[in-house]
This record gives sequence, C-alpha cells and structure tokens, in this order.
Amino acid sequence: MHHSSAPPGRSPGGFYRRQGSRGRHSPETPTRMLARLQRCITLGLLACALAWLWFWLPSRPVIALLGVALLISGHAWFLAYEMWHMQRLNQADPAPRATRQQVVWAWLRECWTAPTVFCWRQPFFSNQVPDHLPHDALGRRGVVLIHGLVCNRGFWTPWLRRLLARDQPFIAVDLEPVVADIESYRAIVEAAVSRITETTGLPPVLLCHSMGGLVARDWLREGRNHQRIARVVTIASPHHGTWLGRHARSGSGLQMQQGNAWLAALADTEEPALLTRFSCWYSNCDNVVFPASTATLPWADNRLVVGLPHVAMAFDPQLMAEVLQEVAD
Repeated sequence: MHHSSAPPGRSPGGFYRRQGSRGRHSPETPTRMLARLQRCITLGLLACALAWLWFWLPSRPVIALLGVALLISGHAWFLAYEMWHMQRLNQADPAPRATRQQVVWAWLRECWTAPTVFCWRQPFFSNQVPDHLPHDALGRRGVVLIHGLVCNRGFWTPWLRRLLARDQPFIAVDLEPVVADIESYRAIVEAAVSRITETTGLPPVLLCHSMGGLVARDWLREGRNHQRIARVVTIASPHHGTWLGRHARSGSGLQMQQGNAWLAALADTEEPALLTRFSCWYSNCDNVVFPASTATLPWADNRLVVGLPHVAMAFDPQLMAEVLQEVAD
C-alpha cells in the first residue's frame, strides 16, 4: 500500500509506502426497498437458471450448461467493460499504472466479490449485525458507516463483525430512496451522528465507501458539522467524479459526473483544515471510480492500494486492519 499527502495548493501526486461487557444493540432495521429488489433479482436469476437447466438438460446438456453459465456470469462482461475503460483512462493519471496481470486479477476478484455483496449479503442479510450502542460506551470513539450507490448496510457486514468483536460503538446507515440527490441523505447522517455522539460523548469517525464519501462531505458543509466529527475515512469515493458518471441520467448519478457544478460547489465550501482530517483510500484498478486520482482530495492523507477493484477494495485484509486501527485511535 502507498500513502500520500498533498501539499498546500496541489493535487496529490507523490506516493510513499506504509507498512502497515457487551451493551445493548439497537432495534433491528426493517427490510428496505433495495434489499427486497436485490432479493427479487437474485431469486429471479436463480429461477431462470433452473428452468433453463430443466428444459435443456435431458436433450441438450451442453446447451443447458452453457446457458446457466451465461446467466450466472453475465456481470463479468460488465466488469470487463469497466476494467477496459479504467486501464485506458488511467494511462494519463499520476497514480502508478496497473500491469495487465494486476488488471486481470482485479477483474477476477471483483467477479467473485460483487455477487457475494449484491446477491447474498445485501439482499438476505443486511441486518445480520445490528447497530451496536453499548450502555458503557461513554468515552469510546464511535463509528458511523456510510455505504455507496445501490448498496445498503449489509455491505459493511465484515466490518461490523470486527467492530462488534472489539465492542466499539457503531451505526451503519441505510441510504434510501436509492435513486435520489445526495442532499436527501443529510437527515439520515445527522440522525446517526447525533445518536452515536449522545451514546459515546465523543465526535465519531465517518467511514465511507464510494458515494458515501460524497454523502459525508455534503453533510459536513451544513452549519458547524465539521466540528462534530473526529475524522473521515473514504474508500474508493469519487471526490472529483468518475468517468462512468456519463452513463447516469438522474439523482446522485448526475452529481458524480466529472466536472459537474455540484461537485465544484461542494469543493468551494471546504477549508484545508477540514480536508486534513480525511483519509482517502484509492486504487489504480478501481473499475468504478476512475481515473484513479479522482478518489483523492487535496490536503488529505491519500493512500494508494495497488491492484484492488472497487468493491473488493473495501474488504482487503490489510486495508481493513489499517482503517480499524485508525478509527480506534
């Protein structure tokens, strides 16, 4: 892993290496719209695969198996499209260029991780680990976890298990409605920050993935909210937009297009003193947020990880260990 901190007035360009009693739980969150939608999609694909197999297997076993393989691996083609454009556009980015081998391994890793998150963890187990607000949490740093687009709190399940094992207070939010302007999520973040601050007596750390980083930044520009947090950690957040944003047609997707007025206005409200409290993790193989340095911020502690794709980046063991150490400080 590489880390860099941008000097005043410059975009980050240099990189250096760093080695790197239980209380109550909050009431379980009801099943949200996204979880129901992803559950229907997953079960629908499974039903189609089984129907195809039942129809063709007796007479055309090869066709039966090929059809099932195409149904369950369709996402791999979309990921390949993203990876191709990512590698092309990153050629002009200051981050170290990924090798072909790194890109292939990143693609394979994302092909496995994406279904685990979107077809298993989020649709069926989004509330498996409830928010943890122990009675004796006073004086212990809390964490508010903010997911990205087309995700829910189930995205964070491996993180929530580790935080729970350490008895560290946390709240993982659900950002709904799914397709909405980023400003519409301010009340959700406000409620989580207020609740965990009341429990611990300390400003929390905001831990964000992808669009969640923009949600946090948008909330921070309201009033004196910058005084109510200890630190912000973003993983693969499109702080300057992403090339894939050109495919967006509404809501938060338009706000993640490169060079849009909303992002420019957001940046204009941020002082260097605030940005020094950001840690921004980014990758030269991020297939969603690219070119790579779009996930960095001036004045922040920008940390490069090599060869990790967008979703799998959030579950890299070394990255998780370093972030968990940081949110515990």
